[in-house]
Amino acid sequence: MKKMKDAILFYFSGTGNARMIATWFSKCALENNVSCRIFDMASKEDLCLNEIEADTLIVFISPVHGFNYPEIVLNFIRRFRKGKNPVVLMNTRAGMKICHLVTPGLTGIAFFVSSFILRRKGYRIVGEIPFDMPSNWLSLHPALHQKAVAFIFEKNAQRVKSHFKKLYSGKTDFASHRDVVQDVLISPVALAYDLIGRFVLAKSYYASDKCNKCNLCVRQCPLQAIKTIDNRPFWSLKCQSCMKCMNHCPTQAIETTHGLWFVAVVLTSAASTFLFRKYLPDASWIMSFLFFNFILFLLLLILYRVQHRLLSNKLVAQVIAWTSLTHYKWWGRYKANEDGGEKP
Repeated sequence: MKKMKDAILFYFSGTGNARMIATWFSKCALENNVSCRIFDMASKEDLCLNEIEADTLIVFISPVHGFNYPEIVLNFIRRFRKGKNPVVLMNTRAGMKICHLVTPGLTGIAFFVSSFILRRKGYRIVGEIPFDMPSNWLSLHPALHQKAVAFIFEKNAQRVKSHFKKLYSGKTDFASHRDVVQDVLISPVALAYDLIGRFVLAKSYYASDKCNKCNLCVRQCPLQAIKTIDNRPFWSLKCQSCMKCMNHCPTQAIETTHGLWFVAVVLTSAASTFLFRKYLPDASWIMSFLFFNFILFLLLLILYRVQHRLLSNKLVAQVIAWTSLTHYKWWGRYKANEDGGEKP
């Protein structure tokens, strides 16, 4: 690969982690007199791809959802015009701070799928680099403390400089290769998420009575996945759980339906046990798995719609909020600042 002269970065970001990597990379470029442009994949602005010169380094940066690039990113790459440019693939994974270490996440099939698509278009993959940024999946765990976030940011900012230096000098950088074994092992989960999981998780969110009807979540959703039904935000199956709505809501009204999930799982377990014992006692584990998830998905669609209607009742809405861990202040929210800090 030739020495880097100019670069263009395409990023997708829900809470700001991937955007921060793009920002740090562009700062390194400017410090070395490298022309660098940044483009948001979710932006509606037009970009003339024909203006990208043959030697321009193209960088794709996105979080990992279910151990793969989210559908919006894969669709962007699929629609990308053919070319012969050098390409670097990057991702942000869920990192946590333990003592003086940042725990590594898993990339899964993100690089495998995207590099296959791009190679078929004629591009040369010259780098695959994961970054373990602060975990932002608040449906599963509380927001990290500010000191932990600052520590993780500092470590990753240093890593960006190190990787930029290597790419700038014309070397390839496949840091992802050291994780290839665990990424292959986790690939079945990535496929299950892509086929089933992302649709199930689309019914994770609701707006509590703290919602002031500002419709910021509806306007800012990069996939137009949030609609207004009964004067309240409603999450459709287009949702890819990027967490932008929850972490950007000015009143912290967007919460996770932990209570609904508990009810759905209990009902699904009871229904599956009854049906299999009575009608399919010799069913294989594959059939059991598919049947269980089908019932769970169907129940979630029904119960989510019922919950949406019931939220108009203040007493019921309060009970639903009490069963949502994200309702409580100690759970917190996460959103990266432009300067590398964190907003509570």
